[in-house]
Amino acid sequence: MIDLLVATTNAGKFAEVSAFLAPLPIRILSLRDLDDPPAVLEDGATFEANALKKARSLADFSGLLTLADDSGLEVDALGGAPGIFSARYCGVEGDDQENNRKLLRELAGVARADRGARFVCALALCAPRARAMADWTVQASCNGLINFELSGTQGFGYDPLFFYPPFKKTFGEIDRVTKATVSHRGLALKKLVAALPKLVDLAG
Repeated sequence: MIDLLVATTNAGKFAEVSAFLAPLPIRILSLRDLDDPPAVLEDGATFEANALKKARSLADFSGLLTLADDSGLEVDALGGAPGIFSARYCGVEGDDQENNRKLLRELAGVARADRGARFVCALALCAPRARAMADWTVQASCNGLINFELSGTQGFGYDPLFFYPPFKKTFGEIDRVTKATVSHRGLALKKLVAALPKLVDLAG
């Protein structure tokens, strides 16, 4: 069994990743398991660049195989915003309530047909340099619409505003297991699970 550091303090993200990786012989750790991990400045121009920077920095710091993600919401009517700034759209990192309020204000008066959006997730897997493993990345997305009001208490972030037409519900109204079958992070994690045995000796 090998150790895998999931580079997040977001409980929702950690739960989603852990659920996907549970069938594999992996001990999953979070940043909360490390002593004073460095804060990584997410200053990349893309989701992939930010995910890679986090994974590389924390793999070097911890000496562990490290998985990092960067994800966010791209809204067509806003030219792709909030994009890589999704978590701090309101100016405060991780304030879901204010981020959602700002998004609704920005889309006030925009017709339903013009409220197209997508969730995007980039994953990066990096090993300590001594292992000489090439960095691995993958990206996936999920298309939907921005609802006119918050609906549902499941999930986190923009989930209560992200309406997924095939289910006729927001992600906030869908349980985590069902959401994972279609979500941006779920699709990216499926690719990770398929690739991981080829990238790493899971027997340790």
